[in-house]
Amino acid sequence: MTELLTPTLVFKALADDTRVRLMLLITRETELCVCELMCALEESQPKISRHLAQLRSAGLLADRRQGQWVYYRLHPALPDWVHEMLQSTLAANRFWLSQEVQRLQVMHDRPVRCC
Repeated sequence: MTELLTPTLVFKALADDTRVRLMLLITRETELCVCELMCALEESQPKISRHLAQLRSAGLLADRRQGQWVYYRLHPALPDWVHEMLQSTLAANRFWLSQEVQRLQVMHDRPVRCC
């Protein structure tokens, strides 16, 4: 799917505040589980999971299971231009995500990654 990523498809997938925040947080942290994203965005599990599914279907995210946790990361085959766009957007908008990052940093019982 990632070989078919066009700017139109990428920007359509990111045309939602929640999905942009998810992508930028995952870009910043490399990998996050659903519970961490729920905490950071203060949203329900169904809403977060629905948006993650859309991003995964668009070819922007990949997931992996570890026990009861599902972790999301940028799809390993994303084109360089998508990585560059996300990194540039993150660098220019750190204040925009500051509350989400703070909530993530003080989250209790964050899952431990083995891999």
